[in-house]
Amino acid sequence: MPLTYQKYLKLQQLLNLQEPRSDGPEQDEMLFIVIHQVYELWFKQLIHELNFIQKAMNESHQANIFHGFKRILSILKVLVSQTDILETMTPVAFNSFRDRLETSSGFQSAQFREVEIMLGKRNKAILAQFKPSDKEHKTLFDLMEKPCLWDSFIKYLNVQGYDVPDNLLNRDYSEAINPNSELQTTLIKIYHERTNLMEMCERLIDLDEGLQEWRYRHVKMVERTIGVKMGTGGSSGMEYLKASVFQPLFPDLWEIRSNL
Repeated sequence: MPLTYQKYLKLQQLLNLQEPRSDGPEQDEMLFIVIHQVYELWFKQLIHELNFIQKAMNESHQANIFHGFKRILSILKVLVSQTDILETMTPVAFNSFRDRLETSSGFQSAQFREVEIMLGKRNKAILAQFKPSDKEHKTLFDLMEKPCLWDSFIKYLNVQGYDVPDNLLNRDYSEAINPNSELQTTLIKIYHERTNLMEMCERLIDLDEGLQEWRYRHVKMVERTIGVKMGTGGSSGMEYLKASVFQPLFPDLWEIRSNL
C-alpha cells in the first residue's frame, strides 16, 4: 500500500490526543489543549535545532550555525504569536474548566526545561517537579552536566583565534553562567574587527530577547486570565513568572553594550 499523507503524519493518532475533561465539554478547553500540545511540538523542534547549532559550532560550520539561528528565531516568533490566540479565552471561560487540570501545570513541561538548560539555565530546583525515578528527571539532570549553547559558542571563539579565559573553557557545566570581564574584553574586540562573529553575537542577543519576549507575553496572558491566583499544581503563579522575565541568558553580551 502506498504511503499516504495521513499515514506519514500519523494523523489519526495525533487528532485523537485532544481529550477535554470538562462536562459538555466547555468550549475553550479544546483550544487550551491544542495550544499547549502545539507548544510542546515547537519545544521539541527547538531542542532539535539547538543540538544542530551546537554540533555546527563544534565543527566550525558557520553556515549551519546561522541557518540554525534563523530557524530558532522564526519559531520563537510563532510561540509569541500563539499567545494572541490564547488571549481570546476569557477568565470566565478558563475558570469553567480550570479545576479539571487538577495538579497539572506548565511548570511540569520537561521539554521547556530542556530548552532552558540547553540555553544555559542551571537550577536543580526545577528537578523537584519530577520524581527521581522519572525519565524526565534523569534527562534534565544529565543535561545540566553538559555544555550549553554559550559554552559551545565561546569554544568556537577560541578555535577562531580569540582569547577565552581557561576557567570558562574548563568550567563546571552544572553551574550557572556568570558575567566575565576578560571575556567581555574579547567580545568588544570582536565587535570592532570580525563582522561574521559580531553577527553571531547579535543572533544570540536576538535569541535571548526573543525568549524574554515570549516570557513577557506569557506573563501578561496569565495575569489577564487568572490575576494573582496561585497557579495550578501549587506554583506561585504570577510572582514566579514575573521574576523570570528579565533574566538574561547571555549576560556578557548585554553588559558590553555600553562599551561598544
